[in-house]
Amino acid sequence: MNAPRTSRALTTRLWGRRALLFVASLVVALYVLAPIAWLVSSSLQSEAEITSVPPHWIPEQPTLENFEAIFKSRDQVVTYETRKVGDTATGGFIPSTAANLLPSMWNSFCVAIAVVVLNLLVSLPAAYALAKIRFKGRSASIYFMLSTRVIPDIALVVPFFLFVQKLGLMDNLWSLIITYLAITVPFSIFILTGYFESLPEELDKAARVDGCSRFESLLYVFLPLSLPSMVAVILFTFLTSWNEFLLALMFTQTPASQTMPIVVASFTSDFNISFSFINAAGVMAIIPPVIIAVVFERYIVSGLTAGAVKG
Repeated sequence: MNAPRTSRALTTRLWGRRALLFVASLVVALYVLAPIAWLVSSSLQSEAEITSVPPHWIPEQPTLENFEAIFKSRDQVVTYETRKVGDTATGGFIPSTAANLLPSMWNSFCVAIAVVVLNLLVSLPAAYALAKIRFKGRSASIYFMLSTRVIPDIALVVPFFLFVQKLGLMDNLWSLIITYLAITVPFSIFILTGYFESLPEELDKAARVDGCSRFESLLYVFLPLSLPSMVAVILFTFLTSWNEFLLALMFTQTPASQTMPIVVASFTSDFNISFSFINAAGVMAIIPPVIIAVVFERYIVSGLTAGAVKG
């Protein structure tokens, strides 16, 4: 008689834990996804609907005029008179800096891609050397590089500003690329070093016995196995460069070099604010990171080192 009761009790506890985990996961998912859902929903609403009380999570009359305004803004001359005609209550309002949005997104994309490529070119050899070559000061070097990320970015603004000014790179995309590399390379090296250290030493020894140089060992043996950690570095570097605001605000002054966060922030400093237009710009801004995350998702969860060493 006790065995069936014990079995039912264990089953009840198991389903109770599953239900609790499901509810907790649902709450976390709603907490994380609710702002994104509202961003997408409000970008398809008119200004009158987005400011209505209570808010409409599902647009009653979906419209693409906010996105159309983004692509048409480059062909329209925005003056006081044209902005005055299209007020935020009736729709049609375009911020004075709207024409800079698409060029700024291209600037952000170019900067992010350049930082990702240069970051990998620097951090991969450095991480391999720190993980597989034993030398004095190795541990101190790792912790010193990691300690640089403890310093807040605001404390580095003045040194970075003087450095960029001396190089004559003010209002230039290269000023952002150089400073973003200084921010992302230390953490990237730390991530890659930990991953390389987890790979068997036999791989490096076998490559060296077969006549590979250090560079060939990195290129042909460790690089193919390091795709998961490289994806983590790529996502971290791209998102950091894509979303960075403070340094871009300090080093860029004209639309020719301004990045997307600076232009989107300028929409709130106009004489009027269109929340629907800003949210449409926000949707445009999250598309590239989402695409990159979807493309590389399978590498994040795959175990590419399985079977690398055979007994």
